[in-house]
Amino acid sequence: MKLKDQIALITGGSRGIGRATALMFAQEGADIAFCHLNDDAKAEETAAEIRALGRRAMHASVDVSDIAAGKAFADRVAAEFGPIDILFNNAGMNIRKPFEAYTEDEFDRIMAVHVKGMFFMAQAVYPAMVARGRGCIINVASQRGLKGAVNAAPYSAAKAAIIGFTRSLSWEAAPKGVRVNAVAPGPVVTDLTATMTDQDRQAFIDALPAGRFGRPEEIAATALLLAGPEGGFFVGATLSPNGGDVMH
Repeated sequence: MKLKDQIALITGGSRGIGRATALMFAQEGADIAFCHLNDDAKAEETAAEIRALGRRAMHASVDVSDIAAGKAFADRVAAEFGPIDILFNNAGMNIRKPFEAYTEDEFDRIMAVHVKGMFFMAQAVYPAMVARGRGCIINVASQRGLKGAVNAAPYSAAKAAIIGFTRSLSWEAAPKGVRVNAVAPGPVVTDLTATMTDQDRQAFIDALPAGRFGRPEEIAATALLLAGPEGGFFVGATLSPNGGDVMH
C-alpha cells in the first residue's frame, strides 16, 4: 500500500474529485478526514465506503473560507487521528457569467473559497509537518488557471493564484521536508460541470483531443502519484490531466 497508515485531510471530500481521491487514498492504506459544506448525507455515504475499506473516516461541515473553522477542523483531525501526512486542498465553487456582470460579493466569495481557504488550510497543517520533517500538500487548481475561459474570470484568476501559491510555498517548504504540488484538472464529470448546458458541454467535448470529459478517478490517480512514494521528485509542479485542452 502506497499510503499505509498515513493520515490524509481532504477539503471538499463528499463528492466528485474529493470523494474519488478519498476512496483511492483509503484503498492505498490511508485514514481519511474530510470536510464539506452542508452535505452530510453524501459525506456519510463516502465515510461508510472508506470504513468498508478498513480505514478510519471522519467528516465535518466546514466553510474553508472561515480561517478559524478550517484550523479547528485540522486540529481536531490531528487530535483524533494523529499527525496529518497529506493535505488535499480541493474545496471549490464557481459562478459563471460575463466579466462585467460579476458583483463584488461574487468575486469575494470565489476568491475566499479558492485562494484564502486554500492558503490558510495549508497554514493550519504546515507547522506540524515542518516539525516532523515530512508532509505533502496538494492544491487543486484548474486548466482554466493556465488558459482562462469565457464566463469564468474570477475562477480562472483564483486558479492561477493557486498555481503561483504552490510554486512559492514549495521554495520554503521543500528544504524542510514538505512537498507542495498542484493538480490542474481539465473538464471532469462533477457537479460543477453538470451545470453546463448540453450545447456548451458538447462543444467543449468536440474541441478536446481526448473527445470526452475526464473521470474523477483519473484526477485522484494524479493526486496519488504526488502523494505516494513515486512522487518524491515533484516539487512545485502543476500536473494537468486535461484531455489535451492545455498542452505544455
